[in-house]
Amino acid sequence: MKQVQRFAGGFAEPPVDAAHAFRGAMTAMARPGEIRRLAGAVPPAPLSPAAGALVLTLCDVDTVLHLAGAADCEAVRGWVAFHTGAPVGSAEEADFALGRWADLQPVDRFRIGTSENPDRSATLIVEMPELVAEGAVLIGPGIREVAHLNLPDAGLLARNAALFPLGFDCFFTCGDRVAGLPRSTHIMEG
Repeated sequence: MKQVQRFAGGFAEPPVDAAHAFRGAMTAMARPGEIRRLAGAVPPAPLSPAAGALVLTLCDVDTVLHLAGAADCEAVRGWVAFHTGAPVGSAEEADFALGRWADLQPVDRFRIGTSENPDRSATLIVEMPELVAEGAVLIGPGIREVAHLNLPDAGLLARNAALFPLGFDCFFTCGDRVAGLPRSTHIMEG
């Protein structure tokens, strides 16, 4: 049964589904705070379909994935290995990190890039209990006037944004929904 779970749950039509998921992920990052649908993956528990779609789309043999908390289990490790080949590693070496906000702490372990290479930072995929357009106020590129999003720690994320062009980026997922938060977004507590 465990072997079947490892092979199941990927994209039904990998080239088409991956293209749709990639466009959805990039659109979410380009429009901070906008909640979008991102489906197509059926990952093992405790991962959400949106988090699974992000992993299938963004991770490969050249990207290190850090799994935190309940996400770091045999079923998820096997599923990631089979579908992406991405190595699972430490927070300090991660290109992507996946887990609940509390499990990803402390976030200062993740790479924030360097002045020469700000793009060499981590992207956090944060599993949320709910994802709603209320709470923290978001301003910046990709936002017409303001956006709102229930962030797990608006103060900490605002300090991350103050490091721009350094800092980490975030995707927040819940079920089949995703919202992006690039480090260029200014955050005020709502």
